[in-house]
Amino acid sequence: MFARTLKEVEQMSGGSGLQSQWDEIEIRGVSIHSKSVEPGNLFIPIVRIKDGHDYAAEAVANGAAASLWQNDHPNPPLHTPLIFVDNSLEALQLLAGAYRDQLPVKVIGITGSNGKTTTKDMIDSILRTTYKVHKTKGNLNSQVGVPLTILNIAADTEFAVIEMGMSERGQIERLSRIAKPDLAVITMIGVSHLSTLGSREAIAAAKLEIIKGMPPGGVLLLNGDEPLLMKRIEELKQSISSICFGEQESNTYRAVSISMDATSTHFTCSRTSYQVPLLGKHNVLNALAAIAVADVLSMHVEDVRRGLQQLSMSGMRMEVIRASSGFTIINDAWNASPVSMKAAIQTFEELSEYPCKIVLLGDMLELGEHERVFHREIGSSINPERIDYVYTLGDLGREIANEAAKHFPEGRVRACDDTKELIQELRSMLKPSDAILIKGSRGMAFEQIVSALT
Repeated sequence: MFARTLKEVEQMSGGSGLQSQWDEIEIRGVSIHSKSVEPGNLFIPIVRIKDGHDYAAEAVANGAAASLWQNDHPNPPLHTPLIFVDNSLEALQLLAGAYRDQLPVKVIGITGSNGKTTTKDMIDSILRTTYKVHKTKGNLNSQVGVPLTILNIAADTEFAVIEMGMSERGQIERLSRIAKPDLAVITMIGVSHLSTLGSREAIAAAKLEIIKGMPPGGVLLLNGDEPLLMKRIEELKQSISSICFGEQESNTYRAVSISMDATSTHFTCSRTSYQVPLLGKHNVLNALAAIAVADVLSMHVEDVRRGLQQLSMSGMRMEVIRASSGFTIINDAWNASPVSMKAAIQTFEELSEYPCKIVLLGDMLELGEHERVFHREIGSSINPERIDYVYTLGDLGREIANEAAKHFPEGRVRACDDTKELIQELRSMLKPSDAILIKGSRGMAFEQIVSALT
């Protein structure tokens, strides 16, 4: 955890105006939430929907030792240790970048349209067999989340596995320059954020910004099946080395003999067999990235196999849940894009142990002007010989239902608008031997449906 004197904090954050009597106060950790602040924390008032400056006094009352204060905000609290900055978010980022420079830790940065969190968890699980590791908690992968993750790294940490998300150009570059990853992973390029970036080419360019903060000798591990990434390989080789993983034979890391049972996926890579406690071929791709990282770090293959086998995943990612009444829920509702939704449905279709399989699909968000086309494509891709019932929720979900209804038997597709009515209908029809896949964007809050069904 970050521990420095206030005078050091002032220098590292680019601040000024700290009164000399506060110089030697030691800060232990940082917080942006006044209610969860811990004794000794530095409170950083971020200006978002709510203005953190309105809560600085509460943070100090709850134990914060000091606070940053943005220069353009009036009425700073009296009798409180304050460091004045031009922009509190930029000061947070400067503080994190300076702290990272002082740590001996090796950083592994991960970005991509899908699979970031799963790949992060896999790399973390493998590394923990041998090293002391810190990883991004939950989904703290933003312009605020990444600095907070870095500032929570203990001084004796050997590896930090940091997830990097974005919604527009320049954000990954900014995070890369803060985290300075020694190794970087790009999982894949999809169509999420088309609404802000406009094209897959622009998305690929935004993800490739992860190399901007890499030191000389850094290694980029990327999806070799993606032409938009492979076009840049020669250019990238000028400053860093690159390693490819994927399904095509040209990749250095490629899986064969892929199979699934009720709870795990099995595959072989470089004549070594692996098992991950997740369902889906798309998760094999994430595992290949993790194996490649371990190889770069010269880890023993048995530690890699053990790390994957004992993987503990963040929730709502192909999570298998047994309801008290016996039926199975496969909860993949953390988020959704056309690529991840198709992959989840395909995985579900391949499961043979359930006599009746139902999918509940919701809106996929941030897909831009062609969002309805993407939803219709999902509906047309669902195989009525392998899926028994299709339920949808949401306006865009209705596009999935309308398309699926064209090739499903009558009465097997239902578009719903009311969540309570949907839950009641599913409860009445699900039998102990059935399985239901639940998938939709985070904004659909499908975890409430999962909770109601279980």
